[in-house]
Amino acid sequence: CPHDCPDTCGMLVTVKDGVAVKIQGDPSMPFTEGTLCTKVSHYLERTYAPERVLHPLRRVGAKGKGEFRRISWDEALDEIGARLKALAASPEGPECILPLSYAGTMGMVQYSSMDRRFFHRLGASVLERTLCSSAGKFGLKATLGGSLGMDPERFSEAKLILLWGANPVVSNLHLWPRVLQAQRRGAKVIAIDPYRSLSAEKCTQHVAPLPGTDGALALGMMHVLVAENLIDRDYIARHTLGFEELAARLQQYPPEWAARTCGLRVEEVVQLARDYGSLKPAAIRLNYGMQRHAGGGIAARNIACLPARTGAWRDAAGGILLSTNDFYNFDHAALERPDLLAGRKPRVINHAAIGDALTGAQPPVRAVIVYNNNPVAVCPDSEKVVAGFAREDLFCVVMDSFLTDTADYADIVLPATTQLEHYDVHKSYGHLYVLANNPAIAPLGESLPNSEVFRRLAARMGYDEACFRDSDEDICRSALRSANPRMQGIAWDAVKESGWQRLRVDERFAPFAEGGFPTPSGKCEFYSAWLKEQCLDPLPFFNPPAESAASNPALARKFPLAFLSPPARNFLNSTFANLKRFRDQEGEPHLEMHREDAAARGIADGDAVRVFNGRGGYTLRARVNDKPRRGVVVAPSVWWRKFSPDGRNANSVTSQRIADLGGGATFYDCLVEVEKV
Repeated sequence: CPHDCPDTCGMLVTVKDGVAVKIQGDPSMPFTEGTLCTKVSHYLERTYAPERVLHPLRRVGAKGKGEFRRISWDEALDEIGARLKALAASPEGPECILPLSYAGTMGMVQYSSMDRRFFHRLGASVLERTLCSSAGKFGLKATLGGSLGMDPERFSEAKLILLWGANPVVSNLHLWPRVLQAQRRGAKVIAIDPYRSLSAEKCTQHVAPLPGTDGALALGMMHVLVAENLIDRDYIARHTLGFEELAARLQQYPPEWAARTCGLRVEEVVQLARDYGSLKPAAIRLNYGMQRHAGGGIAARNIACLPARTGAWRDAAGGILLSTNDFYNFDHAALERPDLLAGRKPRVINHAAIGDALTGAQPPVRAVIVYNNNPVAVCPDSEKVVAGFAREDLFCVVMDSFLTDTADYADIVLPATTQLEHYDVHKSYGHLYVLANNPAIAPLGESLPNSEVFRRLAARMGYDEACFRDSDEDICRSALRSANPRMQGIAWDAVKESGWQRLRVDERFAPFAEGGFPTPSGKCEFYSAWLKEQCLDPLPFFNPPAESAASNPALARKFPLAFLSPPARNFLNSTFANLKRFRDQEGEPHLEMHREDAAARGIADGDAVRVFNGRGGYTLRARVNDKPRRGVVVAPSVWWRKFSPDGRNANSVTSQRIADLGGGATFYDCLVEVEKV
């Protein structure tokens, strides 16, 4: 599976007379074990959808209307090449051209190879891809040395599992059976989430802090662990840095303070810490929702300190997991060829602030090439994003399989292949397997892989470097060339044949049982000199959300409700949200409200309501229940704007504000008001 999900499932496709007739999970793949989510199990409907784009198109109507006529590939590529050449030669130079891609397809070939080579050779602006995970990744890098963690296959052996900002029933399906196995064996499973999600409903306990206060909860827990001597002093002495400094800092963060900050009872904070310090092995599944606020990077860092304090890393079933991404040592330099920049240092544009970039950057962005992405639907502060894409002087190319919200604003649309129609090689951020993707069928219509489009564009631009003639399988081979011991024996031809191959790690993989963190000190760094060099506090602290009653009382008086927009069960970000099956299963855009919040506004279950703040608003249907904690409203997302009641979605109210680390997006740091329509 190519999509932005930690599970990266192995798939088998049955083909008859050149047509894919069946799709199923690969039962030989140990982590995903032959099952697919409800979305991907119907992937053939996506590949063969009657509304699929199968030919190049040129816009004939106004931007945003989605009116096109068919053209040939030569016409499309000639026009794109001519426009890019002219812009690159203009006084503004190639930096006025911006690649605008993300993780709709996550394989190295279609996501991060020929495209990067092309834009490096061109000298285009560099996109900082920050929408999902960058704040949390940087928080873990400061603490553990990278996006690394425990083996997800060992969760079934844990005695305590904290699902911290994680809803695996919806967005990490193959971890969930392992959580249930642990629970059946007597493990305590605790969900930490402001919203009683489908996963939280099935847990032993649900702790519901205020949004954006996860870092405070971790500090309060650490205070209790030290005060009650629930720590592993031997592990701390041998494998951590800065314990004494942090112990002194923690005096500022007693459980009473944490409870007040998080909107919890003191007993909840204390008991959570006691459970974590005494039930072993203890596993934390940290997910990206909790780091999508202004203090998200430091919050992830605070939580990542917990396993080293209790020595949880000693056991394969202990530790923390946000991402396994950095266990893979793919050769990204060979894939992306940054040397093609030839010493140039183009400007960097943050994906999370693309609305501002398209409406106010200097020099202006004159052309965007969009692929693996639907920014009009998924980027924050979408009224600004729409204003940017609506510019008549912006040349916009969209490569996609469907006429997305973004494609409606394109000057040229190019038909992209689906996963069944091209080669790729994948790593995962939720397990420890390399996977190959072999094409099962020929590309439908005139669709082409992203890699081939950029090969042809490179030829149109006159780029004659040999790397632009690499085949997709050449790229797969180069990705897997690595001197790292975890990658030894993993080569393209073998992975292509078997479909998957586990990294060269122990069966009972406990990555930091004896320390060996990839930090500058080789230890878990409670004290981070790397952060200090960036003029940031080197010790954990509480970095509050920007939009809350505590941090901005004036704003909270106008907009008193915290707004969360987590993934809808039947969509995968914006993927699948255009297909009728999944829209029907999801029903309609809806807003879950606590009964008391609804009653105070005269809102009943089923009423049409408007969510709004100073950035915008949109209309959806109220579902009144006790799933969000009081003061929080939840809108499962993300619906395409064109399929929403008033042509808008959750990102009409979200902010372009940037998180404290990694330039991350802050979708869940958002105050709103709700009124009955």
